[in-house]
Order: sequence, then C-alpha cells, then structure tokens
Amino acid sequence: MENFPHTEDSFKELRIRGFLSRRGFLKKSALAALGSSFGPSFLGAANDPYDIIGKHSGLTILNDRPWNVETPAHLLDEEITSAERLFIRNNGIPPSRPDVTKWTLTVGGESAVREKTFSLAELKSKFPHHTMRLTIECGGNGRSEFNPPASGNQWTTGAVGCPEWTGVRLRDVLENAGIKDDAVYIGYYGEDRHLSGDPEKNSISRGVPMNKALEAESLIVWAMNGKDLPAMNGYPLRLVFGGWPASTSGKWLSKIVIRNKIHDGQKMGGKSYRVPCEPVAPGSKVAEEDMCIIESMPVKSLITYPQTGAVIGEGRPLAVRGHAWAGDFEVSAMDTSIDFGATWQACQLASPANRLAWQRWRTTLDFPGKGYYEVWARASDSRGKSQPMVVPGWNPKGYLNNASHRIAVKIV
Repeated sequence: MENFPHTEDSFKELRIRGFLSRRGFLKKSALAALGSSFGPSFLGAANDPYDIIGKHSGLTILNDRPWNVETPAHLLDEEITSAERLFIRNNGIPPSRPDVTKWTLTVGGESAVREKTFSLAELKSKFPHHTMRLTIECGGNGRSEFNPPASGNQWTTGAVGCPEWTGVRLRDVLENAGIKDDAVYIGYYGEDRHLSGDPEKNSISRGVPMNKALEAESLIVWAMNGKDLPAMNGYPLRLVFGGWPASTSGKWLSKIVIRNKIHDGQKMGGKSYRVPCEPVAPGSKVAEEDMCIIESMPVKSLITYPQTGAVIGEGRPLAVRGHAWAGDFEVSAMDTSIDFGATWQACQLASPANRLAWQRWRTTLDFPGKGYYEVWARASDSRGKSQPMVVPGWNPKGYLNNASHRIAVKIV
C-alpha cells in the first residue's frame, strides 16, 4: 500500500525536532524553504533574462547567476527523469535563443587527422541515431554534508537524473574526422558565456580520456525524452557521458578537440573536479600536484518514495522505492535499514534499461511499533563496493559524497 496519511503539521513537527542527526539538516531545510518560496517566480518569470521556464516549481534554487538548481528526492521518483525535473548545473550564461539552422559542431585538435564541421542537419543525416537512458550526476552532489564545509553550491541529494537521450555516438563523429595514434583525450567547448562577459574567457571546457569518449554509450545529443533539449540543459546540442561527473557532459556544444595530452581547458586544473590522490585529514591543504581528476562516480542510491517526514498508522506496511547507480559499473544489491544500520533488508532490484542507466529498486517495510524511525538506503556495485553510512573522503571541494540516503518516518 503506497497511499498513507501524512499532514503538513506532521512535517512541521518533524522539521522542528531536527529529525535527521546528520550535520547541517536545519541549514538544508532553510535552503529548501528558500528555493520553494522563489520557485514559481524564478522558474518561469518571462521578464527574467536568465529565466528557466519549463522547470518544476518545486525545484530548489542554489544560485541564479549562473543557474544551479536541484531536485528534491521525492520529485525524482520517475523512472525516466522528465525535463522539468532534471537538475541544472551551469557555469556561465547560456546562449540566448540559438538559431539551430546556423548551429555547427567543429571537430579538430592536434590529434585529429582533419578538421571537420557539421551542421545539426548533417549530424542527424550522416550518422546512425541512438537513444539511451544515461545517468548524469554533478560531482559535487551531496557537498552540503562535508565538514569542514567545502566551497561551492551546497547540493544536497538532487543533482542527479536519468533522462532518455537521443543523438549520435561521439565515436562515429570522431572517427569521421580521423583519430591519430597519439590521441589520449578529448575536450569540448560550448557557447555559454563567461559570467564576466569577456568573450576571451571560457566558463568551462572539460573532457574525458579516449577510452571513455569511444564507448558505445558516449553520445552527442539533441533530444531528451523525445523532445528538444531544454534551454538550460544544453539546447540545441550537448555531450552526455553516463556515469562520470556531469561537468564532462558539455552543454551548448560547438567544438570538440582531439588531444595528444590531457585536456587543459577551464576547470580541468587546480581543485576543479579533482580529489586528493591519497586520503587526507578533514581541513587539510592539498597541493595541486597531489590532486587526481574524478572519473567514474561512486555507487549511490536515493529514496524517492515516500517523501521524508511521512506519517503512517501503526501496523501498516510501508512501500519504499528509489533508484541506484554506480558510475561505470552496475548495481548488484540494494538494502534498507530501519534500525540505523544494525540490520539490513534486501530489496528488489531491477536491471538497468541499458548500461549506465540507473536501476529501480523497491521494498516493503514493517515497523515494530509507534515512534520515530529512519529508513536508510545502501547500494552495492558489481565490484563489491557499498555506500558508506557516513560522509566519506573529505576533500577541499566536497566531491563524491555517496553516503547512505535516509528519510524520516513517524509511526502513530
């Protein structure tokens, strides 16, 4: 049974009590409230030059210049993430109403045999089309839980999604231009403008090693869920690399370079999308040469139903469900706990729709009596790695937090 009673008063009661013991819950609640209060106007203001019309008003705004907007866990319950519920992680100012008839993609670089330029129409007519569900997640998803705090947008759990993408394989396009034997990396450039307005500066220009670029699931896409990409998610063209930090999946794509070295574009160096190569104590200063580039994301899961703060009657079973994903790998097991990790109950776990898609899980829980409970979720991947119960591996920028997601439930 999935429809159970809950009231706004019960949510308020649990919020006031600070029902999650994890650090920063009250701050996150305040952020969520702020985002909700701005939602209807910020997410559809026709007179806002950087408006994001078409996004769900329940999304939480972390920043509006550039736009950084996350999705509360309960709004990610869809098996295929809808455009209106997909998070936004921007670094610059998106192009304004691009003319798709004039949009081109250039492929070049020192390790390209030849430079080639394609119109959108040529991309669509020249190469086979592919449609796949691919999970993308911001490398900083969960940053708000790190202590000492890490700088940057204070994401909680909602900078993740798994839409259905349509486009062409990056491999096909790269091979059309020709790949020299010394190629080791690709980099991208997009048409978003730097926040300063300086046309000589790039807001972001990242990339991936050739082995990732040549995977069958690495796509250049123009459609999400059968429709044009949303403006804030890369319209009219973007890259999608499932399982890696979403910053590698460049938006408003206009150029790809094949490199004979690790790409050195904006946000490839320093501490950007890098973590210490070896574990460090919280608060440590880490030299740039001791930082390693993030590649495959860690195993992780999310409870999408019910919403935290649920109140149900004593003796009633509770249906719980969510998603799990594991970077380049597959989730092999999913468990939940209602006694703070003392015991675990196995869940039903579906196979991915295709490689690098998240996996649906579900279970039914019975509670021993009245009172306050937390439901914890723990995924394990095909390598045998499981989510930790606490925030793992402190790092200066607060990346790769895959601690167990948990929600509060009150039995009355």
